[in-house]
Amino acid sequence: MTPPKSIFARLFPFSWRDLAVSAAIFSCAAGICILLQRANSSDGFASPVFVLAVLCVSRFTTGYLFGLIASVLGVVCVNFIFTFPYWAVNFTLSGYPLTFLVFLAASIMTCALTTQVRQSERLRAENEKEKMRANLLRSVSHDIRTPLTSIVGSTSAVLDNPGLSLPEQRELLEDARSEAQWLIRVVENLLSITRIGEDQARITKEPEAAEEIMGEAVRKFRRRYPGIGVSVEVPADLLMVPMDPILIEQVLSNLLENAAVHGERTSRIRVSVRAEDGFARFSVEDDGRGIPEKELPTLFDGTLKRNETTKGDGKRNMGLGLSVCLAIVRAHGGTMQAQNLSTGAEFTFRLPLEQQE
Repeated sequence: MTPPKSIFARLFPFSWRDLAVSAAIFSCAAGICILLQRANSSDGFASPVFVLAVLCVSRFTTGYLFGLIASVLGVVCVNFIFTFPYWAVNFTLSGYPLTFLVFLAASIMTCALTTQVRQSERLRAENEKEKMRANLLRSVSHDIRTPLTSIVGSTSAVLDNPGLSLPEQRELLEDARSEAQWLIRVVENLLSITRIGEDQARITKEPEAAEEIMGEAVRKFRRRYPGIGVSVEVPADLLMVPMDPILIEQVLSNLLENAAVHGERTSRIRVSVRAEDGFARFSVEDDGRGIPEKELPTLFDGTLKRNETTKGDGKRNMGLGLSVCLAIVRAHGGTMQAQNLSTGAEFTFRLPLEQQE
């Protein structure tokens, strides 16, 4: 059972932010009433103005505390300040109890609706988080199981068959190394997700030269895939982008490797960046087979299953890598999308050029 104190704290929370919002709204309401009072000597305008103020306070604050306080203060302001006799409390005014009840009912109903909406949003966010976690676990199980099986099989073949020739042993060990390198990439993706965490505010963004981050990602890619040509296009002027360089390099590395592995016949990749409408637009284009149309709607949510990929290989699953890319880009306040070209596919993501709070 929830303790009574915690229930009270949840229903009537106090924060300095809510206090400042309430004070600002009531100050505006009072200012409007003063202007109307100077322009028109008749009374009656204060009640609707302060009803609106009570609704705004109840809507933009958390819980019931400031809404209820606003309803009481609204009645006091209407009675004491803006209704004749001015600067005097008169409980004999016609309609006074009704005014108080209207203010109170408006406050309670608005607070209740606002609380319900926020709870629904919180539940929806938690459901999305659980869905993403389940997709991540499923992708990880697919990505790790097959490489581990291959590593065990290759090393066991070398150990259990001492009569194998050196070329055969070398081939098996190279296969094991390739699978181990793939596992390293999976672990890097998981570490990136861990760095992002549940609170995106943990990401520390500093202005970094976009061409340096791209150059480092391309250098590592060329070392792993020397047979694929990579061209880099950057602006003439140095483009500084607020980012976490390690995470954005991870995004570029994932997209480059995705183009090489899933493009199948990819022979050329073009990586570019340019400033566009207050954003830095990064693009990775390839001349491979493109993206199957049925996979485009779920490309970034990590739901691609192992048997949906071309070779039916667990390590060929691109769901994890692309879901990591999207999570990193969103954590930077950016957007990401993919599309098919006349030949191949293009992945783009945009990062804000201005540091965001």
